[in-house]
Amino acid sequence: MQDRRQIDEILLRRTGGSCVVGGTDHIGGILLQKETGTRFGFVPYRGGAPVLQDLAAGQIDMAMLDPTTSLAQVRAGLVKAYAVTAATRLSSAPEIPTFDEAGLPGFRASQWHGLWVPKGTPKDIIAKLNAAAVAALADAGLRARLADLGQEIFPRDQQTPDALRALPRPSLASAIARVRVR
Repeated sequence: MQDRRQIDEILLRRTGGSCVVGGTDHIGGILLQKETGTRFGFVPYRGGAPVLQDLAAGQIDMAMLDPTTSLAQVRAGLVKAYAVTAATRLSSAPEIPTFDEAGLPGFRASQWHGLWVPKGTPKDIIAKLNAAAVAALADAGLRARLADLGQEIFPRDQQTPDALRALPRPSLASAIARVRVR
């Protein structure tokens, strides 16, 4: 199991890659600095793949990336995963501890994917799209492929438009307030 000293050692290095300024990885990195009292520079990139390439090549010292982008390279031994930012370990990578287990309790910077439509889309269209998405996510083959990529699928009762609308406000607003992003 990892411990806080290993996390601090990485954070004392100088550069971290960031896919999108103001995105989950960037805000998560700022939160990580605040929580640990460290400072490191962010190198902006145009996506996760270039960040991962430079991380594997040693051009940057760390990055906070989603498992879809990084899990294959972690499994191949090209990069090391120190911790996941979710409350629980990934079912597809149970060997990677949470930040709680790594000595930074309560640190969260997770992201998720949703299906969005323009404001004013008729409710019957939204219901049809939701039913199709729920049916697709119930497919065992698709679930297995998404799990291999490190994607956690929300339980069926959370696969609704109302549940989706409820997700971003508390966590994103809290993170932005904590890092004072304007």
